[in-house]
Amino acid sequence: MTTKQTTMDSPLGPLTIITQAGALTRIGFGGDPAAGPPDEAVRQLTAYFEGARTTFDLPLAPAGTEFQQRVWAALDEIAYGETISYGELTERIGAPRDRIRAVAAAVGANPLLVVRPCHRVIGADGSLTGYAGGLDRKRELLTLEGVLQPTLL
Repeated sequence: MTTKQTTMDSPLGPLTIITQAGALTRIGFGGDPAAGPPDEAVRQLTAYFEGARTTFDLPLAPAGTEFQQRVWAALDEIAYGETISYGELTERIGAPRDRIRAVAAAVGANPLLVVRPCHRVIGADGSLTGYAGGLDRKRELLTLEGVLQPTLL
């Protein structure tokens, strides 16, 4: 199986993109942007950060448990510019309310940051909670999507 790693610049800092056999398996913050022709994931992410794309059309193949895969698939259903709470996400996947922490852990284990929009899940009180890329990046992503107002300095 061919594994390819690409790093791109983004408004949130470098993003490292890993694909296997042409399917996206991981996106994370960090890395050293490399020169070379952009692949489809880089093109779509660039368009997203420029405000020209609100959805992604990429083959995805992240490794995870059946439960994590269920949670991650539900993340894909959260529309651009919208947010939901962890409790609402738990309801959407048909899990009992006492599984909220397990759902939150699955959200936190999402290996496809930005593309699989775990940044759109917030606390029940509207607070920004947990994000593998850091709360500042979560705030920036939600501002880009129009959920939050830009912070004036």
